[in-house]
Formats: sequence, structure tokens, C-alpha cells
Amino acid sequence: MQVSIRKLLVGIALAATFTMPAMAQAVKIGVVDYARLFEESPQAKMLKEALSAEFGPRLQQLVAQEQALKTRNEKFQKDSATMTADQRSKAEKELRDGVRDLERKKAELQDDSNAKRQEEMNKLQRTLIVEVREFAKAQNFDVVLADGVIYHTPGIDITTQVLNALQAKGAKPAAGGPTTPAPAKPAAKP
Repeated sequence: MQVSIRKLLVGIALAATFTMPAMAQAVKIGVVDYARLFEESPQAKMLKEALSAEFGPRLQQLVAQEQALKTRNEKFQKDSATMTADQRSKAEKELRDGVRDLERKKAELQDDSNAKRQEEMNKLQRTLIVEVREFAKAQNFDVVLADGVIYHTPGIDITTQVLNALQAKGAKPAAGGPTTPAPAKPAAKP
């Protein structure tokens, strides 16, 4: 019985010796720079344009409102010496109310744009992950690494190749993403 165990172990060792080179074939590894994909992919550029189209008009309205408020303040500073106490008090109250309204609208725009941007960036991230996986499978990569890579040689960086594949597919919105920019909300009158 001891002889057969010995023969079995020798057989396993010989089999492992001959199969190891086949198992130790080169592993194809790639590295993707997600920050670059987020900046340069057609989907990311389309997302930036959609967000700009959606929130740009509101921002322009706030800039115009801020300029009008500044003009009113300059007029008040110039005319305050000739105003009665009631006129001055009323003008100061209108300026304070205008500043509060402007600050509230700025905060609302910031909150709305941040929430929408985060939602769309999450969709874009999921889309890019799917695209990188599809590219890796099509190119027979065994492993693709992203964040957390401390060093890699340029030869295994596949970011440019993935970007080329994304551009070849064309800019498609992220799953559930905006296809056309939403119309801007009309500004409330001060």
C-alpha cells in the first residue's frame, strides 16, 4: 500500500511538472485610468454639455439678478444722502430682501446641480465599467485594474484603446441619462 501511495505522489508530481508551463502562460493585464475616461469619453463630454444646457440658463438669470442688485445698491449709495428716512429704510429693506432672495436662489441652483451631476456621474460610471468589461473581454484580457494601481508600465495602459472604442461607438447617453436637455425653469420675478 505504501508503494502505491508513493507511485501516486510521483505521478501527481510528474503531471504537475508537465502541466505547469501550460498553466503559467502569460496573463494579459491592462490598466485603465478612470479619471481620464471621465474627462475624455464622449459620454462624459455629452453629460457636461447636457448639464450646462440644463443649468446654464438659471445661472445666467442669477448673474443678471446679481448685477441688477449691484446697480440698485450703487444707486442707493449715491442717492441715500438725499432720501428721507422712510425712503432710505424702504430701499435698505428692498436691498436686503433682494440679497436674501439671490442667496436662496444660488443655494437652490447649487443643490439642484450637485444632485443632478452626482446622479448622472453615477450612471456614467456604471456605463464606463460595462464598456471597459466589454473591451477587456473582446481583447482577451485576463485582468483589468483601475484605481489603486501604484505603478504600471505604459504598455499595459489600455485607457487610450478604451477611449477609441468608446468614440467608435459614438456618444450614447448613460443608461437612463438625459437624451435632450430639460427645458430651463422660468425665473421667479423679484
